[in-house]
Amino acid sequence: MFYRRKIILALLEIFDGELEKIRLQKLLFLFSQKQSKSAYDFIPYKYGCYSYSAAADLATMVQKGLLIDEMDTITKIDRASYLKYLKESDQNHLVEVKRLYGAMDGNALMRHTYKNYPFFAINSLKAKDLLSDQELKTVAEVRPANQQTILYTIGYEGISLEEYINRLIRNNVQVLVDVRKNPLSMKYGFSKSLLKRFCENVGIQYVHFPEVGIESDQRQELNCQKDYDDLFMRYKTNNLNKTILVQSAIFNILKSSKRIALTCFESNICQCHRKPLAEAIAALPGFSFQIKHI
Repeated sequence: MFYRRKIILALLEIFDGELEKIRLQKLLFLFSQKQSKSAYDFIPYKYGCYSYSAAADLATMVQKGLLIDEMDTITKIDRASYLKYLKESDQNHLVEVKRLYGAMDGNALMRHTYKNYPFFAINSLKAKDLLSDQELKTVAEVRPANQQTILYTIGYEGISLEEYINRLIRNNVQVLVDVRKNPLSMKYGFSKSLLKRFCENVGIQYVHFPEVGIESDQRQELNCQKDYDDLFMRYKTNNLNKTILVQSAIFNILKSSKRIALTCFESNICQCHRKPLAEAIAALPGFSFQIKHI
């Protein structure tokens, strides 16, 4: 079993086997803030800090018969004890979370996290009901608001779904432009349908242009930077020279939405076709904007 799932089971264990879903997410978030390397990352969502990955793990454990999902609550029915299998530091962190926040209901936990981590309140439906005018002003001040027109690019290799979405949010990206030929991924959250839904849940539009992608069979045997450079030379000749209309369509989205991000897999921009694609778009007539890799 993944270590991170043992954390969830241990959290439920010390709360007598049952937690409301909102409380569970908030308590897991507060626990993660105590870890040197957090087991879960979180995004600012409808009720504050939320982890899609934790929700997916909960669903998997329900399917495996370890938990029961009862509308608003999660109940642990697995009788095994998981607290003892955690690192001593994580055991102590969970005990501290129980001591500090165990008496708080969902609203109190939301208010606490909004006050102390205002970024996670920027999309909240409850912030106006729970925070003072001054506290709401603090939330407004951390809400990304840059309106400069920028063509971003982003890869999801090596980062969590939540970290990926947070990079988009923090840079005020309005449209995610998926430029993969085949928008499928073994990594949770990055196949087309899920990625589209998760982005739209936080107000980011998703569009897909497979025409400017690279076929997977052309991406074999890439062992050094020269192999990538040779691939991208062929890409410029065989694809970019023939997809001017698609590049222009992306440019038009940039002009209308101001802040868009081309996305693919690789974290190293020099090993991803989104770099020559971005450069080709920048070479179109009328382009006078910044390109930024995040």
